[in-house]
Parts: sequence; structure tokens; C-alpha cells
Amino acid sequence: MRRPPGVLRPRPFWDEVKLPTGFWRPTEFDLRSGTPDARLFPYETWRRLMARELRASAVGHGEYADPAGHRGLREAIARHIGIARGVVASADDVVVTNGTQQAVDIVARVLLAPGDRVAVEDPGYGPPRRLFATLGARVAGVPVDAEGLIVDAIPRDTKLVYVTPSHQYPLGMSMSLARRMALLAWAERYDAAIIEDDYDSEFRFVGRPIEPLQTLDRAGRVIYVGSFSKTMLPTLRIGFVVAPASVGHAIQAAKFLTDWHTALPTQAALARFIDGGWFARHVRRMREVYRARHERVVATLTTQFADDLEVVGSSVGMHVCAIARAATVDQMAAVVGRASAAGVECHPLSMFAAGVAPRSGLVLGYGAIATEDIDEGMRRLRSCFGG
Repeated sequence: MRRPPGVLRPRPFWDEVKLPTGFWRPTEFDLRSGTPDARLFPYETWRRLMARELRASAVGHGEYADPAGHRGLREAIARHIGIARGVVASADDVVVTNGTQQAVDIVARVLLAPGDRVAVEDPGYGPPRRLFATLGARVAGVPVDAEGLIVDAIPRDTKLVYVTPSHQYPLGMSMSLARRMALLAWAERYDAAIIEDDYDSEFRFVGRPIEPLQTLDRAGRVIYVGSFSKTMLPTLRIGFVVAPASVGHAIQAAKFLTDWHTALPTQAALARFIDGGWFARHVRRMREVYRARHERVVATLTTQFADDLEVVGSSVGMHVCAIARAATVDQMAAVVGRASAAGVECHPLSMFAAGVAPRSGLVLGYGAIATEDIDEGMRRLRSCFGG
């Protein structure tokens, strides 16, 4: 017997949210952004660590745990982000979450009331923008230039600014020091908070990571979020929040009310993975892999796509952005469609628009595609232009 369709109706907003089913669609040449190379993950090491944490002696009496997270993992995260990213934090400042999305969610729940204004980058990462809207916030897209978010364009009534300063998503530039200082001054002047999403700065190919907003902050305005989705696997769903002491208790309370705590065996295994040196070795290995792929993709774009696309300079991460020289948004969408039919999946830049004037171009990821497949994937993509 079939169940009746029911009479419940969600708010209209939810009909507009597109679920990421495309991430699981197999493709021959995957040039979508945001996905690491799962084939190179050290599964045997991870399996041993997880098996150890699932023994009865490790699980203990099965009681619930600290909402802030496994103490050993919080200590390991604080050490790692201090060394690798220059973030000033202790274990007491860290709250473990189920990925960056939950980190942003609990911060927003703590700081925002319905009707508050939130500023996001335009173009920018879509899920937080849609999350803020579900909480009743008024979301404003703020344009980005070669130095990052244009601070003077932030609406003055903004209560929270969400930014990706180390590696702007999706364009790829790093926010200049002058712009970072201007943003911090703006937040203090207008009594606003900043969420700094540092999602992949471990994969910087030239020089040292830029100094985070969190480190430059002297007024306690910045809440720093990150995850292990790019450095390890998205399926692990491990992220973290580093918050000023003034909101630390509220952040922990929000985590507790949301889901109490993140899976403890996974947290404990990750703590050992970091403390045992396996995480650092894996990151070093993947940095060299992504460096080679980055150079190959950029070289191909520069030589074979020069008439159609202009590469945005970037020296970090797992994707590169290229702006269309003449093609419209619709024409570039047609290119993406033809590429998909040819076995190549990539993202149009327009899908990251937060305003009414999307930019035309492509965002090409190289995390999920094998290095030896890049040339053929790019050749097929090239053939999709001009049709």
C-alpha cells in the first residue's frame, strides 16, 4: 500500500535548493572543483587507527562525549593550524564539527537573528549563502576584485561577513594585506563579525600561507573555520571552529543542541593520524601532486585556450578559474553541456554568482582527475568551444 502524499508544505525557499547529486555521478574526466584525490589516501593506516578506536577498551562505556570534541583532536588541530596556517589558538578555542558547513551553521545560530544582514563574496561558495537564508538572514553579495572582497561595498548594516581570504572561492586570488586590514577595521567600526573560511591553504605552491585574518585580529571579531575535507576525505565530515573567548561557550552550546558531538571514534583516530605524522606526510605528498596538476592545467589554458579564456592567477588549492574573454554566460553553459556529453565534467563560473550579474567563465578542478588524464580531458574540453 502506497503512503499518501501528505499535506505538509515546506517554505518555498527549500524548493530552490539543489541537492549535490552530481558529485556522485561517474564521469570519465572529472574537472569539477572541491574534490580531493581519494585514490591516494592512506587507507590502510586509517583503517588500523579506526579499528583501534572501535575496540571495547577504547569505546569505554559508550557514554556521550564533550560537545567541543575529543580533547586530543582539539590539541592536534590547534598545533596543526598554528604551524601550517599561522593561526593563534589553543585546544580550548577549538570546537570540532561535522565539516565546515556545520561550523558555519552553529556560528550563524549564535550570532544572527532573523532579518540580520550577512555579506558574502560574489562570486562565492554557495552552501553558506543558502544556509544563511534558511536562518532568516538578508544575504548581500559583495563584489570581489584582484585584492579580494571590496570592503567599501559591504552594506553598513551587515552583522556578519563570510569570506575566503587565503584562497578566494572560486576565483582563486588571495586577499591582500591592505584589504585584510581594511576588513578588520570595518568590522570593528560597524560592530560586525567575520567568518574566515580557510578551506585549502595547506596546498600553497609558492611561498608561505598568508597571515590569516584571525591572527591579525586584535578585537576578537574573527571566527575561523576549516575542515579536513580537502586535505583528507569529504566523507569523514570533520571540521572545526576557532572562536574568540567571548562566544566560545555559545558555540559549544550550539554544537550540543545541534547534534551533541561529532563521532568520537573518528575524532580519536584523526588525533592519532595527526600526532603520528601521517597527516603531515599525506599533505606533503598531495601538495606535490596538486602542484604538478595545477601547472599542467594552467599551461594548457594559457596556450590552447588563450583566445577564449583568461586565467586568474593563483598559487594555492585544487582548482583554477578562467574568465571568458567574449562568451556570454549562456554560451559558456553550452560549452559545459557539450563537455559533459564528451565525458568531461566542469563548473561554469556563473553557478557561483551571489548577485544578478553572474560572470562568464569556467572553474576547473584537478583534485579528482588523475594527472595522466588531464591532457585528454583538456583536449576534449577544447573541442567543445566554438560550437
